[in-house]
This record gives sequence, C-alpha cells and structure tokens, in this order.
Amino acid sequence: MAEAVVIRELNKQFASPDAPERTVQAVRSVNLTVEPGQLVTLLGPSGCGKTTLLRMIAGFEEPTSGDIMFGERRMNNVAPNRRDAAMVFQSYAIFPHLSVYENVVFGLRLKGLSASEIKAKADRILEITGLTAMQKRSPNQLSGGQQQRVALARAIVMEPRVLLFDEPLSNLDAKLRETMRVEIRELQQRLGITSLYVTHDQIEAMSISDQIVVMNGGVVEQIGSPCEVYARPASRFVADFIGKANFVKGKVVPGGVEISGKHFTLANPTTKPDGTNVELVLRPEAISLSDESGIFAATVKRAMFLGNVAEYLLDVEGLGEWLVDVSNPGERGLFQQGSRVFASPSQASLHVLP
Repeated sequence: MAEAVVIRELNKQFASPDAPERTVQAVRSVNLTVEPGQLVTLLGPSGCGKTTLLRMIAGFEEPTSGDIMFGERRMNNVAPNRRDAAMVFQSYAIFPHLSVYENVVFGLRLKGLSASEIKAKADRILEITGLTAMQKRSPNQLSGGQQQRVALARAIVMEPRVLLFDEPLSNLDAKLRETMRVEIRELQQRLGITSLYVTHDQIEAMSISDQIVVMNGGVVEQIGSPCEVYARPASRFVADFIGKANFVKGKVVPGGVEISGKHFTLANPTTKPDGTNVELVLRPEAISLSDESGIFAATVKRAMFLGNVAEYLLDVEGLGEWLVDVSNPGERGLFQQGSRVFASPSQASLHVLP
C-alpha cells in the first residue's frame, strides 16, 4: 500500500574535506510532502543536495536535524532495511554471478518466505517488467536496459511502500533512456508506489513527474508540476535550469508590462506596483518570426536546423539577443544568417520573475 513521505525542516551538514573544523551545508531546511502514489523528482545540478536528500530518506545518511516521516512513522532512527523502502541505483547493483531470476528473488529469500510465495511474487514481477523469457540468463548476457529492468524488478518484488531512484538511467544511451523512462513511469503508475526520483536531466524530470523539486545549493528553489516550474518559474535559476529561456527587461504598467515601449497583457498578472522595473522570462518557442511584420525588428545572427525545429539566435533591436525555436521548419525553410525579421512574443507566455 502506498504511503506518504513527509520531510520537515531537514538539514544535513558534512565536515569540509579541506578544513575538518568547518562544515558544509549539503541540505538546508527542506520541507516536502510526497502524496501516496505520486512520483516526485528531485532535480538540480551536481552538488545541489538531491542525492544527499534521497540517501537520508533511504536511511544511508543521518540528518543533522529535522524529520523524515513515512505516513505517521518517524524514520530518522530506523535502519535502512526496516524502512519498507527500496532503492534502484545508477550502477544497477545486480549480482553478476546470479541469474535474472536469482537476482529478483534474493531479497525475498532473506525475508524467509516460502518457496511457493517466492515463485508467485517473482513470476508476477518478471511478467510486469518483461523479463520472463530472460529469467535464466546471467547479467552479462543482458543489455543495459535489460539490466536496469532487473534492478527495478528486484526492488518492486519486495512490495515497498516507498521506491527510491538514484539517477537510474544515466548509464544508458539517449534512445534507451527515453524508452526506459516511459517504462518506469508506466510501471510506477500501474503499481501505485510512492516514488522519489533523482536526476539532473530536465527532460527526464518533466516527462515522468507528478511534481518536480528543483534544488540549488542545498535549498529547494521551487516545488510544482512540470508545467508550473516551466511556465511559471519561481526564480531566475529555475527559469534558466529548466529548458531554455530569454530574460527580458520590462516595467509594470496598468494592465500588464511594457517592453521597449510595447504594451503586453499578462496571463498571470504580477502583484508588483506600477512603475516597477522587472525581469521577464520568455521561452524560445513562445516567439513567432516573420519577414513581413511583427512587434520587434531583429537580425538573425545564427540559424540551426535541428529537424523538428529551427533554432535561431536573434539580435533584437534594443533588447539584446534572443533564442527562438520555430517548429516544422521544413515547411517554410530557414531564415538565413543576416536576414532582417520581426519577432513577436506570445503575451500569454510572458512571466514576471518574483
């Protein structure tokens, strides 16, 4: 049965490797609630504290202060093997000398289940993960994606209340990562296991998450749905880290904002008073281009054909450089470097940073 995970004012300090008398704050005052059955991604650059946070939830690191709750149970002093949580590691961590089946049932045997119970549970999970036909193979006879499925099967066969993923797809090539993240998400939803997933890959986080926790320097910058953190980032860091972004200077005016003398109505009005200078986020795909008419005159500095999109770098008069993505470029062809064009931002996509 799925269980909520609640983090309250969690902190973790380490002794500095260069000066042991000093401490490094790896995680600072984190508060987070993962509802039963949700998949929540901890996202951020290397060193942001996401893996440390996951390891504290798993019981591999002890918090300096704060609480970790699984449902109503405080887990701070509970050993990892008694937390009813399972971890899927980046390195797979499967036993090379055991077959797929033996890897999957390893934990069940440690629990002392009967042979019939072990077989019933293993057969079900092998079928769910598509490993039934491979159960007699050794790990060295499997592809990277198949090995990751074995690691996943070994974790979920234990029927944990909480499932933890530590960058499980980072060792796979791009095409296989895309396939495996879909499989993981579909499996998690089918089983309804409360899950926390660590990654530094923004696309991975956006595609599988109910909620994304964006971390930076040990601090949570924003918690929200993929759409919320992309369309309405809570900080410049979040806007820059999630996807691509243009940062535009403007001023709050009655009914919206003014950018270089042009008035725009905001879909999400700002609470800042009129006359306040602000910085807005404008995503590259929210800008249309034309060689005939538009809002801002610009010059194409760079044009790149990427198949499904054309990526342009524009020098926009009075506003600096903008990135612009135009979908289906094969239909009209590319604007060439040096071309004069007009760039028109979507008013609904403009977002004022707090």
